Amino acid sequence: MPASKDTFINTRQDTLNEQFIDNAWVPSRSKTCRPVHDPYHESLLAEMTCGDPADVDLAVAAAQRALPNWRATPEAGRGEYLEAIAAGLETRRQALAELSSRNNGKPLAEAYQDLDDAIACYRYYAKAAVALGQRQGTVEDAGQPDLEARHYWDAIGVVGLITPWNFPLVSSAWKLAPALAAGCTVVFKPSEVTPLPEQILAEIVMEAGLPPGVFNLLLGDGEGIGAPLSRHPSIDKLSFTGSNAVGEAVMRAAAQGVRPVSLELGGKSAILVTEDADLGLARDLVMAGICYNAGQMCSATSRLLVHERLADDLYAAIDAAMAALRLGDPQAIETDMGPLVNATQRERVQSYMALANEEGLSSETPALTLPEQGFFVAPRLYREVPTTSRLWQEEIFGPLLCARSVADDAEAIALANDSDFGLAATVVAGDADRAETIARRLEAGNVWCNSDQIAPPQGSWGGMKRSGIGRELGDLGLGAYLELKRITRPAKT
Repeated sequence: MPASKDTFINTRQDTLNEQFIDNAWVPSRSKTCRPVHDPYHESLLAEMTCGDPADVDLAVAAAQRALPNWRATPEAGRGEYLEAIAAGLETRRQALAELSSRNNGKPLAEAYQDLDDAIACYRYYAKAAVALGQRQGTVEDAGQPDLEARHYWDAIGVVGLITPWNFPLVSSAWKLAPALAAGCTVVFKPSEVTPLPEQILAEIVMEAGLPPGVFNLLLGDGEGIGAPLSRHPSIDKLSFTGSNAVGEAVMRAAAQGVRPVSLELGGKSAILVTEDADLGLARDLVMAGICYNAGQMCSATSRLLVHERLADDLYAAIDAAMAALRLGDPQAIETDMGPLVNATQRERVQSYMALANEEGLSSETPALTLPEQGFFVAPRLYREVPTTSRLWQEEIFGPLLCARSVADDAEAIALANDSDFGLAATVVAGDADRAETIARRLEAGNVWCNSDQIAPPQGSWGGMKRSGIGRELGDLGLGAYLELKRITRPAKT
């Protein structure tokens, strides 16, 4: 078994060549490893197995064995396990936040917010499991007086869960908590880029007393684990969060056997600012939408549509705010923005900056002095970007903001909706009713009006168009792991 997970907070290296299957760490069948880096120090944190299809076979078999008993566990009992997982996260809150910050590069304050969101999610679904048990057997109209119908919700089965690297422990909570609450058993593949925080879930699950095989964690990359998990014939449902290219591959794999799939994919979200908006609020929401987590979020509002009367003032305010950001050690209290997650991501963002130069895009953002170490990219505001530009159309996953001024709300709405994606949007307006009127016309699954991008567990998360299929969080998130059964029988007299 790997060394105590808390040791990964230190600078020592370790080799993660085991998989958590049936409540035990077992050797991976893979003979190859890949590095796990600290994106600020640019140092090696660990060597991790790439995984092997044989690992997937073992984990799925364990989940299948555990399914009948876990599915039959009373919902309230499953809720108690989820509450125990929340408690385990809470006990390790500081250590996990520090580890997530080290592995991901996000500022410590953001890592703490992630932990709090994950804890809240497990606690929400602990209560949702109890509520599910209370509504089992709900009597419904059967269509004729001598019959009655009852509704029951059954766990969908063994589910494969694949999560990205930008929000460790949060993305996994959004999938694991409802799946376990529903009575599903899981095979969970975290991102190979940020596996260290997620790995601690195995320790927490053991402490919570989950039966063997209910939760199985597989370390590895897409070839070793992701692809064989997606196409495994004994997986009853797949839930994936990540890029569109991989999401399409997951969907093709799920088509074999006609298995249900949930996909949370890319975004190219807009933030719309009206002429009567509060300038300071608009600046702050624009900055949060493009600089939080260094812009590495699918809901990043990377397209700014601002009324022409306010445009110059808002551009100047954003430039000044970007120039004032403190980039540095993500674990330092004064740091506003950390590095990108790895060298590959930095190169991707830099390629778009080079493209902006080729296209002659205008940016007056003062140049920031970057730290001497770390995978940093300075945030930039590009003004009056043509809609034909790749920077306007494509998801960059970095702190590059494209802006256009508009004459009125109708133009802003049309430009916001002129996108292949429809995950999220923000509206900033002086009048709340006007903001909501605009929001109703936007083709996006989540719209915030004069508000930060909050995603509480009782809400919903997911997008329209190419941003995915299905919803996470709330009742819809639980329903994604349930099958509805209707039983009709003679009415009781």
